[in-house]
Amino acid sequence: MASNLALAPLPDEKSQPGPLDDTKVDTNSSKEEAPLEPLAQTRKQLLTERIQFATLCWSIIVTGWNDGSTGPLIPRLQVVYGIGYATVSLLFICATIGFITGAFLNVPFSDKFTFGQLMVLGAFLQAIAYAISSAALPFPVLCVAYAINGIGMALQDGQANGYIATLKRKPEKKMGILHAAYGAGAMLSPLAATQFSRMTRWSFHYLVSLSLALSNTALLIVVFRLKSGDDCLVDVGQEATEKQKSSESSLRQILYLKSVHLLSLYILVYVGVESTIGGWIVTYILREKHGNSSTGYIASGYYGGIMIGRVALLKVNEKVGEHRVLFYYFVIALGLEFIIWFVPSLIGGAIAAAFLGLVLAPWYPVAMNEAARILPQWLLAGSMGWIAGFGQAGSALFPFITGAISQRTSIRSFPPITVAMTAFTIVIWAVVLQISKQSMARRL
Repeated sequence: MASNLALAPLPDEKSQPGPLDDTKVDTNSSKEEAPLEPLAQTRKQLLTERIQFATLCWSIIVTGWNDGSTGPLIPRLQVVYGIGYATVSLLFICATIGFITGAFLNVPFSDKFTFGQLMVLGAFLQAIAYAISSAALPFPVLCVAYAINGIGMALQDGQANGYIATLKRKPEKKMGILHAAYGAGAMLSPLAATQFSRMTRWSFHYLVSLSLALSNTALLIVVFRLKSGDDCLVDVGQEATEKQKSSESSLRQILYLKSVHLLSLYILVYVGVESTIGGWIVTYILREKHGNSSTGYIASGYYGGIMIGRVALLKVNEKVGEHRVLFYYFVIALGLEFIIWFVPSLIGGAIAAAFLGLVLAPWYPVAMNEAARILPQWLLAGSMGWIAGFGQAGSALFPFITGAISQRTSIRSFPPITVAMTAFTIVIWAVVLQISKQSMARRL
C-alpha cells in the first residue's frame, strides 16, 4: 500500500514517557526518512521471515473461517433449537463479550507474556471452543463456546497485527496479504458450513474447525517457540523495537491516545458492517429473494471478494492514496448495497455481494497501516491488540443488533441497517483524518 499518500504523511507518536497525546506524532520518521535500501538479510533470515508470515496468515485464515461459518448455519440453528432471530443473535453478543475481554487482556498481557505465548493461548482457546460446539449441546452452552472463541481470536488478531506492523520490509503489502488471508478463510468456510447445515450431524462442522485450530496451535508453537516479538524480529534480521521506560503501565499510556480510540471506533463499526453483511445476507436472500438451499454459497462470493480486494487493490490504494481512496470505495459500496436492497434478482444480488466484498476489503488494512504510522512503536503491539479486539467485537455486536431488529420487524430491515452503518463508518474515517491533520499542523 501507499507510502506516497494523497494527504501529508502523519507523524509517529514518539514522546516522552508518561501520558501521551496526539500532538506528538511524526510519521516522517517512519516513512520519508526510512532507508531506501532494504535491510541486509541472510537467506536463512529471509526464509524464517516467510515462514513466520505464512504462519500468521494461517492463524488469520482460521479466524476468517470462524466468521464465515455462522451465517450459513443460522437457518439450521433456528430449526434445531426452535429459536428466532433475536435468540440466535445471542451467539453474536456472547462472541462480543469474548472479543472485548480479549481486547482488554491483550494490553496488560503484552507486558506479562511473550508474543509467542499469547498467540498459542489464543489458538488453544479456539480449539476448546470448537470442541464444545461440536457436541451440539444446549444453546446456552454454544453461546459460552462462542465467548471463549472470541477471547482466543482477539488475542491472536491483535498480536498478529502488531507484529506485522513492526516489520521494516513492505509492512503495508504484508498487512494487505494478512487480511486477504482472513477473506480466504471466510470464503472457504461457507462452502463447508452450507453442506453441514443440510446434514443430521450439522455440528460436525465444528470438528473441521477444531482440526484447523489444532493445526494452528501446533504451527505457532513450532514456528515462534513461545518467544517474544523482539526475539522473533532478531531471527529475521531486524532490530528489536524501540523501548520506552515509564512508571505508567502500557494500558494507561494507550488510554491517553485519542487516535487509538478513534481508530478503535472506526474498526468497530467497519468490521460490524463487514460481518453483518456476511452473517445475514444468506438469510435475507433466502427469505426475501426466494433463494434455495445453495444460497449459502453467496457468503463465499462475498468473502471471496474481500480476499481478492485486499491484494488486487493494493496498487489502486497506492496510486490514489490510502487516505482518499476509501471515499471512492464508499460511493461504490453504497451503490452495490442499494442493488442488493432494491433489485429483485437473486443472481444480481449474489454478484453485487461479491463486488461489495471487493470494495470493502481495503478498509481494514488501510486503518491498520494508519495505526502503524501514527502510534508509538513501544505501544504498537498493545495498541493493535486493543484496536483489533474492538474490530472483533464489532463483528459480533452489529450482527446481534441486526438480528434483534429483524426479530421485531423482519429481515427486510437488513439492507437499510447496512447502508446506515456504511455511511457512519466513512464519517468516522473523515474524523480520523481531520484529527490527524490538526495534530500535524500544531506540530509544524
